[in-house]
Amino acid sequence: MTVTSEAKSTWRGSLFDGAGEVSLASSGAGTFAVNWKARSEGSTSVTTPEELIAAAHASCFNMALSNALADNGTPPEQVDTTASVTFKPGTGITGSHLNVNAVVPGLSAEDFERIAQDAKAGCPVSQALAGIEITLEATLA
Repeated sequence: MTVTSEAKSTWRGSLFDGAGEVSLASSGAGTFAVNWKARSEGSTSVTTPEELIAAAHASCFNMALSNALADNGTPPEQVDTTASVTFKPGTGITGSHLNVNAVVPGLSAEDFERIAQDAKAGCPVSQALAGIEITLEATLA
């Protein structure tokens, strides 16, 4: 089965003076404001394409890692991942850093690191982001 997810965006005005919004069309989970100032300078109230990519990367990696840990016979109790996607105006998206902290009974730190690295490589969003550097910090709680 193939699933297609959709988001919709509207923009009004020029890049520097304009603004818009992005809606999660498939789920209807929300509509979020976007603008250049937030993208180039940061914001705590307006989202960016990079924040949306970070959300996709963190959630996809969590799924890939949880599956890999279960396949290893060591299912996780909890996996918490922060993805930090970096944008440089004039250059573009330069990287994504995954910082994962997990509770996995019966697993060594070395095995966790190996499984997490494999999950990073196998995560479909990581594969879609193959043109940028993806780094990983993996810690057992």
